Amino acid sequence: MTLKRTSIHVLISALLAISASLIYNIIYSGAFEVNFSSILNSGSIIGATMFGCVLMGLGYYLGYKWKGEKILGWINILIAVLSFVSIVSVLGMQLPMTIESPEMFPGLAIPMHFFPALSFFTIAPFFKIN
Repeated sequence: MTLKRTSIHVLISALLAISASLIYNIIYSGAFEVNFSSILNSGSIIGATMFGCVLMGLGYYLGYKWKGEKILGWINILIAVLSFVSIVSVLGMQLPMTIESPEMFPGLAIPMHFFPALSFFTIAPFFKIN
């Protein structure tokens, strides 16, 4: 596993996750007629998704360099667990009083926490180590 290969994996998975998140944001906001753009806008979606994908790629790269291919399954489990743990912040978030329908926010934000891992795992077979 090379740094170049891992970087390409990260970039493609980030693009897929960002696309899914932005599309989901548009669909959710339109379907439920809510606007959370003051809290969760395109810039924050892109930044958070990129950050998550870079962390996954870094974990894969360092794990592989440290223990080889046998550690990647454990890293996958860690990524899945951390994706679930990350939703705690959404559930505990206090939205400003000016936001209409704050109870709808978790329905928008929580699925987006799983898009980076989903896209990373989806394209991982294309970057399989020989």
